[in-house]
Amino acid sequence: MQETSPITKIKGIGPKSAVIYEKAGIRTVGDLIRYYPRAYDEMKDPVELSTLSAGDDGAVVAVEGHVEAALSVRYLRNFRIVTGKIHSHGETLDVTWFNMPFMRSQVHPGTTYIFRGQVKAKGRSFYLLQPKVYDLFDYTLLQKSLQPVYPLTAGLSEHSLRKALRQVLLGEDPLDFSMDPLPEWIMERYRLPPVRETIRAIHFPQSKDQLQDARHRLVFEEFFNFILLLKQLRERRTAQIHSYVIPKTPKTAEVIQSLPYQLTVSQEKVWEVISEELSQKKVMARLLQGDVGCGKTIIAFLALVQTAAAGMQGAIMAPTEVLARQHYDGFVKLMQQAGLPIRAVLLTGSLKAREKREACGLIENGEAQVVIGTHALIQESVRFRNLALVVTDEQHRFGVGQREALSGKAEEMPHTIVMSATPIPRTLAVILYGDLDISVIRERPSERLPVKNAVVDPSYRPKAYAFIASQVKEGHQAYVICPMVEESGSGEIEAENVIDYTDMLREALTRYLPDIRVEYLHGRMKNEEKNAVMQRFLDGEIKVLVSTTVVEVGVNVPNATVMMIENCERFGLAQLHQLRGRVGRGKDQSYCILMHHSESDAVKKRLQILKESNDGFEIARKDLELRGPGELFGLRQSGELSFLLADVYQDAGIMQEASEAAEEILTQDPELEREENRLIRRELQRQAEAGKAHMTL
Repeated sequence: MQETSPITKIKGIGPKSAVIYEKAGIRTVGDLIRYYPRAYDEMKDPVELSTLSAGDDGAVVAVEGHVEAALSVRYLRNFRIVTGKIHSHGETLDVTWFNMPFMRSQVHPGTTYIFRGQVKAKGRSFYLLQPKVYDLFDYTLLQKSLQPVYPLTAGLSEHSLRKALRQVLLGEDPLDFSMDPLPEWIMERYRLPPVRETIRAIHFPQSKDQLQDARHRLVFEEFFNFILLLKQLRERRTAQIHSYVIPKTPKTAEVIQSLPYQLTVSQEKVWEVISEELSQKKVMARLLQGDVGCGKTIIAFLALVQTAAAGMQGAIMAPTEVLARQHYDGFVKLMQQAGLPIRAVLLTGSLKAREKREACGLIENGEAQVVIGTHALIQESVRFRNLALVVTDEQHRFGVGQREALSGKAEEMPHTIVMSATPIPRTLAVILYGDLDISVIRERPSERLPVKNAVVDPSYRPKAYAFIASQVKEGHQAYVICPMVEESGSGEIEAENVIDYTDMLREALTRYLPDIRVEYLHGRMKNEEKNAVMQRFLDGEIKVLVSTTVVEVGVNVPNATVMMIENCERFGLAQLHQLRGRVGRGKDQSYCILMHHSESDAVKKRLQILKESNDGFEIARKDLELRGPGELFGLRQSGELSFLLADVYQDAGIMQEASEAAEEILTQDPELEREENRLIRRELQRQAEAGKAHMTL
C-alpha cells in the first residue's frame, strides 16, 4: 500500500464511507496517517470513592462497581436524563448521563463494570457525569497503552478510524515505509526515530516515552519542511530585480495630514522604511508585526496610496469578508478626507455575479487602483493590469501559499507586506517568517486607554452580568467568549458552550434590559451567516455577542468595551491577549473579565501575567518561559499559532534545531538535487500539490 493510494484501498471503506472520510480531509492513505490524534487518554486504575475530595472536581476517574437497580430516565425540556447509583466497596456514587437513554439497556443491575467519567462536586457530595462503561477485561487491555482521541466529523467514529489505521500500519498489506524522507545524518544528530516507528507510535503509543519521541520527530519534520520552503522563497526573492519602482509621493503626506490623529513615532519609523523600499528596484517583502490595535492598517493604506500614485495597482487580502469590507470602507473614507481621486474596489465571495464581473473588469483594465478583498482575489478569473504591491492582513493566520498565489497575479514578483497581530518573540519570528524582513510597531495610539483586567472565578458571574448590562445601558457593546459550540457528551461538558450559554445569558440580561439583543457566533456556521452576525454587531444592532475564538480574526468595533472570557484556562496567553485585543479600540475605557474554573496555582500564575500587562510581546515572552515542554495528554491549546502538531511556543527548541538543519542542507544543496535529499524535495512537492504548502498558522 502506498501513501498515494485512495482511501478505498483499505478494507471496509467503500464509496459511501469515503465521502465521510473526505469531509475530514482524508482522501488518501497518506492523509489518513497524517490525521493525528488531538489528545491521548490514559486509562488509570479505578479509584476508591472514599478518596474523592474537592480537588477532584472536574477530573476524569474510573470507578469499579455495579448498580443494584435499573437506571431511571426522566425528561427535562429537550433533555433525557439517565440516573443511577454506583455501589463500590461499600460506598455509593450517583451517576448521570444526558441524552443517552440507551445506557438503561447496557448497564445491567448486579454486573460489575468500570465506569469512567468526570467527577462533579454537588455540595459536599459528588456524582459521575457522562461515564463510559467498560467490561473489566476490556478495561485491563486498554490500560496497556495510551488511547488516541481524534477530531471527528459527522459519521466518522473513533472505532472506524482506529480500525482503518490498524490495517494501514499493522495489517497484512501495510504501508511501505522502506524509504525515510529525512537523511540519516539528521536523524542521528537530533535523535529522531525512523518514520515507521514514528507513525505507529503517534497513533498507537505503547508508552509516554514512545509518544514523546514520535511527536518530537513529527514536530521537527513539520518545522523543517516549512523552513526549507521559506528559505527557498527568500533566495528567489533576493535574487529578483524588478521594474516596480514606486517613487515616494507628497500624496502620502496629504493623507497623514488629513488623519484625525498623529502617527506614533514607531509608525513613522516603519512607514519611512517601507516607503523607501517601495522606491527601490529590489523586491520588498516585509512582515509588519505589531500588537493588537497598534495601527498597522494605516501603514498598509499609505503603501497602497504610494503605489496608486505611481500608476500601479495594489491589493490587500483580508481573512474574512467583514474585515475586507471594513478595510474597503476605511480606505474609501480616508481618500475622501484627503481629497485624493484613488479608486478602490471590493471583491469578496458573497458578491453577486454581476457585481463580481464589474469589479473584475475594473481590475483588469486598471481603473481599480486599489483592490481590497478576501481569498476571492486569488481566483483564476481575477486578472490585474499591473499589480505591484500585495498586502495580506492575516492577523494570526500565516499562509505562505495564499500570498504566493496572490503575488502570482503580477507579471513580475511584486512588493509584499504581511501584517500580523501575533506578538511572537523576535527570535521565533525570524524563523517563522524567514522569507520576510521584519518591522515592528511597538507603541499604541496615545488616545487609546489601556484595557482594565479582572481575573475571577464563577462566583463573580452575577456581578459580571450586571456590569455588562451597565455598559450596554451606556451605549456600549460586549463580547463573551466560550470554548465550545455545543455539549459534546464526551466528558468536556463542563466547558461553557456557545449555543446554550447564549440562551442563559439572554435570560439573565433581560432582567436589566428587557429588549437587549444577544446573539451567538461560531466556526461551524456558514460563511454568510457569520458575516451577517458580525455585520449586525458592527452596526450596533447586536449588543452582546457570544462567540468562540472565531472573533480573533475580527473587525474593529470601537464601541465594544467589554470582553468576558469563560473557561479562560483553556486558552494560551497569546490567544487570550488576541481576544482581549477586540476591545480597547475606541476612546472609552474598556474591560477584560477572565473567568477561570481552575484552582491550579499554575493557571493562576499564567493569568496573573495577563492581568498585569497589556504588552503582547512581553506576554508572549513570559508564556514561552512558562509553558516548557507542554502537555501531551490533555487537550492542546486550540487556535494558537499551530501546525498539525507543532506549537511555536511549546516547541521553540525543536524549531531552532529544524532551522539549523534546514540551513545546513541548503548550504550544501540549494536545489535539493542530491540523492539523499530527493525525498525531501518530493515531500515539499507533495505538500504544494495537496494545497498544504501554506501551513496555516
